[in-house]
Amino acid sequence: METDTDVLVVGAGPTGLALGVDLARRGVDVLVLERAAGLFPGSRGKGLQPRTLEVFDDLGVLDAVRAAGGTYPVGMIWQDGRRVGEHRMFDPAEASEDSPYDEPWMVPQWRTQEILRDRLAELGGEVAFGHEVTGIEQDARGVTAHLASGSALRARWLVAADGGRSAVRRALGIGMTGETVDPSPMLVADVRISGLDRDHWHVFPPADGSPHFLAVCPLAGTEDFQVVAQFPEGAAVDLGPDGIRKVIAERSHLAPEDVTEVRWASDFRPRAALADRFRAGRVFLAGDAAHVHSPAGGQGLNTSVQDAYNLGWKLGAVLTGGAPAGLLDSYEEERRPVAARMLELSTGVHRGEVRRGGATRQLGLGYRDSSLTAETRASVAQGAVRAGDRAPDGTVDGVRLFDAFRGPHWTLLALGVDAPDVPEPVRVVRGAALGAYGTGLFLVRPDGYVGWAGTAPEGVGGYLGRFGPTR
Repeated sequence: METDTDVLVVGAGPTGLALGVDLARRGVDVLVLERAAGLFPGSRGKGLQPRTLEVFDDLGVLDAVRAAGGTYPVGMIWQDGRRVGEHRMFDPAEASEDSPYDEPWMVPQWRTQEILRDRLAELGGEVAFGHEVTGIEQDARGVTAHLASGSALRARWLVAADGGRSAVRRALGIGMTGETVDPSPMLVADVRISGLDRDHWHVFPPADGSPHFLAVCPLAGTEDFQVVAQFPEGAAVDLGPDGIRKVIAERSHLAPEDVTEVRWASDFRPRAALADRFRAGRVFLAGDAAHVHSPAGGQGLNTSVQDAYNLGWKLGAVLTGGAPAGLLDSYEEERRPVAARMLELSTGVHRGEVRRGGATRQLGLGYRDSSLTAETRASVAQGAVRAGDRAPDGTVDGVRLFDAFRGPHWTLLALGVDAPDVPEPVRVVRGAALGAYGTGLFLVRPDGYVGWAGTAPEGVGGYLGRFGPTR
């Protein structure tokens, strides 16, 4: 059977849509499949970390994301109907030249997905709704996805981004190892409320000292509030409008009628789980299909989008750039350890063991131990950029680096040294020594990480030759 497309992406959540955008801008023929009739309707993953904002800058959706959301409000603690004090949800940070996005940005998940879908459509990509994948077959040439309708689609590669209960992962027989982070069930709902200000994230601790709190957060860019409530272990969570009104009234000074509308509601048990593998032949796992997080600390959606960003350029290089298929082995090598670290972090935040601070912004993540990383300098100053690190922003001879990085290409920074000749798709930026980079040559991957670093041009051509940047 001939392939219908280059890549099938199963799941039109943030992961699948971000991957679709990244592949479409590289000229890859991609189709995103979604079993539901439309995009996910709730707020759920509402926090975008600074590293994800950098990714969205590159994908061409940052302006829309900034326009759609806002900063997180300060927490307000209530007791017996009175405001008793403010609570800072995040450790403060300051923007700098090398890290221009300094704090999380709040956008309801449904709106983030709309923005990514619109960007995908601009690039000629498509989401096929009402397409449920029920089975997978592979051979040496491609993947066949069997649909609930009885039809089948064929692609050279398939990416499962179909959530924590991934049908594709189950079809592949890939297990997940994990734990229950908290046995207490949680309610999350999007509601309209009258009589509550939108300047604070309202927290209502229980009077009896139990952990079963209520939190009401205004959702930036909307008229909605996100309600989160914790229940005793074993409790049944009523997701009906009257049940949600009752919970809010019992745990706050608000009356049931103050909740004027319930727009979406769900319940869950916080857990952490990691897939045993991120790849099986021509099929890759990404996002919640590969790792399931507690929502505390806002790591799940962000780690998922960055899975897509890591895999997108590699699939593009293999499909359109002449790179060997072996490059795709580095996806699991690089992303699974990062996912494991982020699971540990989000679990720590949930349990009150870790503050929402520098680590949760995800700017310090990197791939120094990756087989794709080549640090050729004999010594590197402490705190300086090394191969495998995120490439910081900055200005070189009037050129902003994030502007130079933006796009599906590699970038060579020649700082205080001469630049060698490189293939035309590689963008070259020349200038004097700069901040954390210092002097030297730095090959920046399409996903914004330094792949190769050195002081002499020998080795640049050979390194690039491994990945075929010849678009």
